[in-house]
Amino acid sequence: MAAVSKRHTALLAGFIGNVVEWYDFALYGYMAGILSGLFFPGGNDTASLIATYGVFAAGFLMRPLGSGVFGWLGDTIGRSTTMLISVIMMALPTFLLGCLPTYHAVGNWAPVLLVLVRLVQGLSVGGEFSSSVTYLVETADDDRRGYAGSWANTGSMVGMLLGSGVAAALTSLLSHGAVHGWGWRVPFLLGGVIGGVSIALRRRLPHSKHFERHHDERPETSPLLQAFTTNGRQMAQAIAFASAYGVLFYLPLVYLPEWLHTETGMARDLALRINTAATAFLLLLIPVSGWVGDRLVRRTHFIAGAMLAMTVLALPLYAWLAGDGLWGALAVQFVLVALLAVPLGSAPAMFVELFPAADRLSGYSVAYNLGLGVVGGATPMFATWLIQVTGLSTAPAGLLTAVAMVAFLVMLWIPDGSREPLP
Repeated sequence: MAAVSKRHTALLAGFIGNVVEWYDFALYGYMAGILSGLFFPGGNDTASLIATYGVFAAGFLMRPLGSGVFGWLGDTIGRSTTMLISVIMMALPTFLLGCLPTYHAVGNWAPVLLVLVRLVQGLSVGGEFSSSVTYLVETADDDRRGYAGSWANTGSMVGMLLGSGVAAALTSLLSHGAVHGWGWRVPFLLGGVIGGVSIALRRRLPHSKHFERHHDERPETSPLLQAFTTNGRQMAQAIAFASAYGVLFYLPLVYLPEWLHTETGMARDLALRINTAATAFLLLLIPVSGWVGDRLVRRTHFIAGAMLAMTVLALPLYAWLAGDGLWGALAVQFVLVALLAVPLGSAPAMFVELFPAADRLSGYSVAYNLGLGVVGGATPMFATWLIQVTGLSTAPAGLLTAVAMVAFLVMLWIPDGSREPLP
């Protein structure tokens, strides 16, 4: 019973930490229009908004640096300690953001303080997800590694939904004056409180036995250097799949609502509601996908099948989208989400199984953040550019097809470790 209780605590700690991380990042994006007037006032509203989104982007640019720092920490001082540090570095700045003075109170110090807060948070995001996945998978039973790792992605999606829901509730329930006067602070203060719960859960997490077993035998070489040299093939495989995975994540879940609005004329709020419903559906599928990869189909085979299906279906689905309005949008969004649930549920454990314990977190963290953070983050901009250059509204479908094929081929290259003991 004690062992079961510890596993449940580990799952909850990994889950809620990712809720905090992505709640705040999503919340900042949704409230950018409000924050721009508070921290970057001026005669040009567009310039203020660009400055606010620039701060948002700066947080993402810190992710690769955070991945290296937290990967190294996780491989040298332990996964559980690193998880505690990363969530403190997100929760405390989130709470402080809700306390920041605005431009009208302290002048130019306001945007400076906002930038500093976002940089610390971006550094933290670079290490949180991979640290928690590695810990969850290493502390799980061999036949539950996929299911355990899937809860980190479930937490991320819950955080994104919670951030959008709180922002929507705030702007719906409060007057314009109340939101700009004090209401904007409430969601960030709430994020700090949720972060405090996560800190409490992570304070006494035991070290992973895999870390303890290999720690004393760890070579003197930096684990980050070892990941790029001794395990260079694994790094290449991980970066290639994470990059494809990033594109496949951002196109259906982030870019598609805007595409529906601009290319088919669908009302933006309707497109966003469809996207929210599909994301809620995705939450149910992610743990199921992790379980299927544990019990029914080997992880790499399962993901490869989903990627091949996406390769075949992307162009017909986008053609359906362009001509069938509401019902086409609903069907296509839900089909894409169902396929995307496969890597979201099974890939976390696959990444952990790919690397040896000595440099596991360094390799996973850097590969994941380069792929999802850098390549994936640029996807909406690149898809928009493709439409402009080709003159084809379905150009993103071609991108989806090509990238899904790349992901399929990479899956054939990666050895499957889902039925073997974790090294």
